[in-house]
Amino acid sequence: MTVERGILLVVGALVLATVLLAVYVNINWLWVTGILGVHLMQASFTGFCPVVMTLKKLGLPQRPGFS
Repeated sequence: MTVERGILLVVGALVLATVLLAVYVNINWLWVTGILGVHLMQASFTGFCPVVMTLKKLGLPQRPGFS
């Protein structure tokens, strides 16, 4: 697994989990889903993503051109 695929896995799992929590527990979990979406947009502009830093520290390889 590469850093790029790891990001997709982590964020996808978080979005799915928060939507399920919103449906079955409390609708306010959708705020977390929205925050994840805003963070993805911010990361696309700035290149700053804490998940990337964490996955790099865990030793996942990354493809060239991804920082």
